[in-house]
Amino acid sequence: MKAYVFPGQGSQFVGMGKDLFDRYEETKRIFKVSDEILGFKISEILLEGSKEALQQTRVTQPAIYIHSVISAMMMENQQTPDAVAGHSLGEFSALTAAGIIDFESGLRLVSQRAEAMQKACNLSEGSMAAVLGLEDEQVETVCKKIKGTVVAANYNCPGQLVISGSKESIALACDALKAEGARRALILPVGGAFHSPLMEPAREKLANAINQTTFAKPMCPVYQNTVAKPVTDPDEIQKNLIDQLTAPVKWTQSINAMKTDGISDFIEVGPGKVLQGLIKKIYPEAITSSSNG
Repeated sequence: MKAYVFPGQGSQFVGMGKDLFDRYEETKRIFKVSDEILGFKISEILLEGSKEALQQTRVTQPAIYIHSVISAMMMENQQTPDAVAGHSLGEFSALTAAGIIDFESGLRLVSQRAEAMQKACNLSEGSMAAVLGLEDEQVETVCKKIKGTVVAANYNCPGQLVISGSKESIALACDALKAEGARRALILPVGGAFHSPLMEPAREKLANAINQTTFAKPMCPVYQNTVAKPVTDPDEIQKNLIDQLTAPVKWTQSINAMKTDGISDFIEVGPGKVLQGLIKKIYPEAITSSSNG
């Protein structure tokens, strides 16, 4: 059985839209629609924008979504996936690929998500850190002992967990985790505490937009970040998407659930190849590939 998996923020690269533009005629129409929805020329940034431009949250998130959805459209003449999943932002691409939301609705939500997250970042000094070399339970135990807000945010693969919270609490947690035996506890260059309680203002803002969007029954199950299990009920998908901003990304658990359900072939759809590496660490026997070769 086969799954399409969609990457999140961090997979962008300069010129990421050029290959799609050259290979797929429909890209021109999608770029035009995207410019109109967003109110700025994201098509130009996708084709020839600088690294600095692509690092702006309001640009990064729509850019990855657009690239991922076009890549999925290019694969429509191939076998329909048995399941889809997306890492954080990538979940919006997965929902679009599964026919749950249309492209335009998804892009509006992604744009509103980026804006809401940026505003939440401005309200509190948040940070994130990658913790390498400890069991998930060890990291969770240390975080519970730290004063202030610090939680597990991204369960990326065994031995790699990202924590999120206030700057002060993250710094204290990193010291405590190194003392616990972490190989590394590295503060990440991000603008806020994503997938933590500090994103509550963004969750509330995005909830209104998500609740006003029509969610259809999917063509295949979607393994959602917050529950790490296959979901097909549109109302449940909607609720889980709202919860996603303040809840952890259970990527390790999602891949393990897919393995249990008989999925062994994973195609990363969108820019970059980060997810293939994570999947191999979670499920070494898995077959992994990329929509971009």
